[in-house]
Amino acid sequence: MQVPEEIAKLPEWHPLNHYIKEIDLLQNIIWELRTVKASEEPQVFFNLFNKLSTIDKRFERKENQLFPYLEKRGWDGPSQNMWSFHDNLRDQIRLLRKAFEEKEFEKIDQNIHYLLDGINNLMAVEQTVLFPNALQILEEQDWKEMEKGEVEIGWMPDCEPMPKKATEYVHPSEDESAKDLSFLDEKSAHYDEGYMTVEQVNLLFRTIPVDITYVDENDKVIFYNRGEERVFPRSAGIIGREVKFCHPPKSVGKVLKILEAFRAGTKSEASFWINFKGRLIYIRYFAVRDEKKNYKGVVEMSQDITEIKDIEGEKRLLEWS
Repeated sequence: MQVPEEIAKLPEWHPLNHYIKEIDLLQNIIWELRTVKASEEPQVFFNLFNKLSTIDKRFERKENQLFPYLEKRGWDGPSQNMWSFHDNLRDQIRLLRKAFEEKEFEKIDQNIHYLLDGINNLMAVEQTVLFPNALQILEEQDWKEMEKGEVEIGWMPDCEPMPKKATEYVHPSEDESAKDLSFLDEKSAHYDEGYMTVEQVNLLFRTIPVDITYVDENDKVIFYNRGEERVFPRSAGIIGREVKFCHPPKSVGKVLKILEAFRAGTKSEASFWINFKGRLIYIRYFAVRDEKKNYKGVVEMSQDITEIKDIEGEKRLLEWS
């Protein structure tokens, strides 16, 4: 399919150019997969299939980058409809991969065309409906903001944009580009990504099922979250206390060794799991560092994983008892 004229004229940095590169790649992979049978050349087929499976990067960029900007401009059709096409194709990829693992090659040969036809149909809708309408609806600033965020998700192989000249880091709180922040509360504060009030931050920390304690670079406890069912007890008296006094003598040496390694930069994570009151507890320590890699303390996270460790298979349906 020929690239629409309005897309062909776009500057190189434009996100739609990256989508067009991926279309070229996908068309080549699809053509090759139509000429190869899994039953005759399983390894060749599997290599091509793995490359095709990276289409999920494309889906994720659309769902988390393109669709949100379209919603802000009043078009939620892609979020409501095209996302379901993505999920259908994901399911087909998952089932074909399972068939390959079980060496059901004849079954793959019989069904692969459904996936390939589905991807071709989706790309046709993108080029005739989604992309032209997006160009009409979105403004240049939307595309520039979108382009900045895409690197966090990534692209299909060999479709990455050319490296750009490094620019000085600008913290999001100092980013003066126009954004629609009408949803914010007047008490909201800016974080690396997003805005929350103090109440929302407290509710977040109170709700997540993980015990969190933050020890600063001076080895003083400066924060812990108040979950409803904490693994280990905490009280306000711990705030400002030296961390070496917050652990029993038999384990404090291990904690201090972790802090020493984190501060020296030789380690950044330490993990343990213990049986505690009949439950399996997963304890993790993470070094906290700023943008310049300066040591800023330690986050300790403890979680009851008794039920989590027994999870098998998949649960895709909502089943409330």
